[in-house]
Amino acid sequence: MANTNTHVERVHAQQPVHLPVHLGTHHLVERARPHAVKHTVRGTELVPAADLMAAGKALRDKTPRTAHEWKKHRGRTDPIQILRAGDAGRLTDLLPIRYGRMLQSPFAFFRGTAGIMAADLAKTPNTGIRVQLCGDCHLMNFSGFATPERNVLFDINDFDETLPGPWEWDVKRLAASFVVAARAGGLSDAQGKHAAIACVRCYRKTMREFTEMHPREVWYSRVTFDDLINMVPKSRQQVLRDKVDKALVKNGSEPDVPKLAQMVGGHVGIRDTPPLIFHPEGSRSEEFWALLNRVFASYRESLAEDRQALLDQYQLVDAAIKVVGVGSVGRRCWIALLMSATNDTLFLQAKEAVASVLEPHLGKSIYTHHGQRVVIGQRMAQPASDAFLGWVTAEMAEGPHQYYVRQLRDAKIKPLTDTYDAEMMAMYGKACGRVLARAHAKTGDQFTVSGYLGTSDQFDEAMGDFAVAYADQTEEDYAALKTAAKNGKIKVYQE
Repeated sequence: MANTNTHVERVHAQQPVHLPVHLGTHHLVERARPHAVKHTVRGTELVPAADLMAAGKALRDKTPRTAHEWKKHRGRTDPIQILRAGDAGRLTDLLPIRYGRMLQSPFAFFRGTAGIMAADLAKTPNTGIRVQLCGDCHLMNFSGFATPERNVLFDINDFDETLPGPWEWDVKRLAASFVVAARAGGLSDAQGKHAAIACVRCYRKTMREFTEMHPREVWYSRVTFDDLINMVPKSRQQVLRDKVDKALVKNGSEPDVPKLAQMVGGHVGIRDTPPLIFHPEGSRSEEFWALLNRVFASYRESLAEDRQALLDQYQLVDAAIKVVGVGSVGRRCWIALLMSATNDTLFLQAKEAVASVLEPHLGKSIYTHHGQRVVIGQRMAQPASDAFLGWVTAEMAEGPHQYYVRQLRDAKIKPLTDTYDAEMMAMYGKACGRVLARAHAKTGDQFTVSGYLGTSDQFDEAMGDFAVAYADQTEEDYAALKTAAKNGKIKVYQE
């Protein structure tokens, strides 16, 4: 067993490798080398699952399950300095909106500061087991959405920061988000900690379930909205069912038309509602439209041929800038309105993609195009992805900008965590934990992770303690941002 463990630890220490497949560059996978395979002169040799689980268990000697605690390390970088460094490359006129949104609450601040937590996580213990990380794994980055087959799944929905890295980083950020969100919703720390532990416990138990499944069973596993509904008390199930039915009454972007579009000169166009949605100067010129059509044609090439055929049934009629999210504010984000011959509307969102906030700590992505990095990470982790998910580079006067593209909304069902009581928060934690385990098992090594986690609640409880301690750290950093705003060091726009 000693030799097996040595092999596994050596593999974990390797950098991500490029795994070519015959389907073309947009199917390349960015991930750690599979832990269950070792290479020989005859090809590949599978390492038995039992050996991998034993190797994971042995990792406890180096990194005990109780060692995952949060203590502010000496020389910690000023969080405001990290935020200001993240302003580089953003649209400066939108930066006050970014800070205004983060100052709404400590939870809003938490959502917008993945870079701060990445710097902190880099100083915490980890086992060395790498998976495809979400990278910004908090409870609001999970939602229900419709697949291309029109089934409604519950899964992770944001991969802007995706990169291979330690599985613990996603788990720790997710656990901490439950305590921060619980405080924002008026729940106690005990209730927030209970939800965080429920989340991590479900992650651990689901990972153990996956060790008893065949690879294809893990790959095709998913959490449907029916699964989610069945997890909540019967008295609340009908409310959730009504939300799903409402989301599916109209497909695609049709529900957005009244508030996003209007008639302009006899033609349908995107409605300006500055400073959140607006047409930039020159967006009506022939030069702009020539550029837009070139960019759109290039984006089309990133899609599979069947998706290209679907896209070809729509015509691009307008495009405008839209301010989205919290941490993303200031990054270039366009929405495009398309129409079919049958007057069906389709809104696409092209969101600027830059280097992941994890890269300073985990190394650069193997993808030079960050839109591609986001798309491949999303395809790797999700059970099904948006039919129009692709990437493109826009050559602008000030230089090239990389984007990934998806539907603006497609029957998305957002969690209303600010309305959850303690019971619902814990139920939601279980759902998130199961989904995250599935994403990690699909792209990583469920055997070694499960061997490390074991069957006791040691790691669960450690994550509960971590979540409370990091929630305290978040509030301290939030107070520092408030002080900086009060002293005029940053400009703030309150919507």
